[in-house]
Amino acid sequence: MNWNNKKVLITGGASFIGSHLSEQLVKKGALVRVAENFSSGERKHLDNVDCEIIEGNLLDSDFCKRATKDIEVLFHLAADHGGRGYIDSHQVECSTNMILDGQVFRHAHQNGVEKIVFASSGCVYPTSEQMDVTKEVFLHEKMVKPPYEADDLYGWAKLMAELSLKAYHQQLDLKTASCRYFTVYGPRCTENHAVMAMIARGFLKLDPFEVWGNGEQIRNWTYVDDIVSGTIAVAEKIHDGTSINLGTMERIKVKECAKQVIDTLNPGATIKLLTNKPTGPLNRVASNALAKELLGWSPQTRFSDGLKKTIDWYVATKSKDQANADLKTKLVGR
Repeated sequence: MNWNNKKVLITGGASFIGSHLSEQLVKKGALVRVAENFSSGERKHLDNVDCEIIEGNLLDSDFCKRATKDIEVLFHLAADHGGRGYIDSHQVECSTNMILDGQVFRHAHQNGVEKIVFASSGCVYPTSEQMDVTKEVFLHEKMVKPPYEADDLYGWAKLMAELSLKAYHQQLDLKTASCRYFTVYGPRCTENHAVMAMIARGFLKLDPFEVWGNGEQIRNWTYVDDIVSGTIAVAEKIHDGTSINLGTMERIKVKECAKQVIDTLNPGATIKLLTNKPTGPLNRVASNALAKELLGWSPQTRFSDGLKKTIDWYVATKSKDQANADLKTKLVGR
């Protein structure tokens, strides 16, 4: 796909992932419009990005209609979301994503958008397949099938959006695709995600160093640059509603991440396990075989390297007061 002068809308385009995507598409020559309500996105993320910014709530039909007008490719990243503490305690808010997604898709189709790329999640996978840390599990796309078993209302909303986009393609011939993001981290990510919360604790020299759960939980933390390159590849190559995992296959335990953070920022701190805190599935790692096959994509950033880049960014941009305030509010908020 030639992105030069391509009219692109990115919902949530000032957010963590959205702002990185906005940057890369502008560099490729796209004419980017960002639709934001700034509930979690920040204007400063787009200070050096030559794009159009329109502010409003996509739950407002009139704003949604305006946002999708005269657009060729839509990247739909906007959602009510947060970390595990938020997803577990804000089910009603997460349920509104079903309204949001349906409205965005409907107006996009009515306005003649040619292609929709949706930011889905590993939360669409059966939770029962992700609870045994003694097994080497790699979640593959065909595991999402009837009877469905998504992760709380956030996961169900993502799954419903995926199925809706398949229907739009099959019934109305709209080009669609879904990217299943797995545990993204990197610069601009907030403290409501596990890696960032651990970096904040290290930066603040907290001792004991608190870790939610028993530390044995396994994740495939994936660096934001890899997620963005995969998302653009999906837009270029997938048109039939297919859902594709975007994630590394590195299996990292929470306690291993905590140790790397402590060694870098607060050597000698002791880990305190908070086993009464929510953890979500205990063993969530993607297979990226389909992405390699259909996109020629694979992650380029090893976790140890991405973690170092993220720590360096955090230390360079955060004050102690801001880090302390963000850690307190965002573990269970947005």
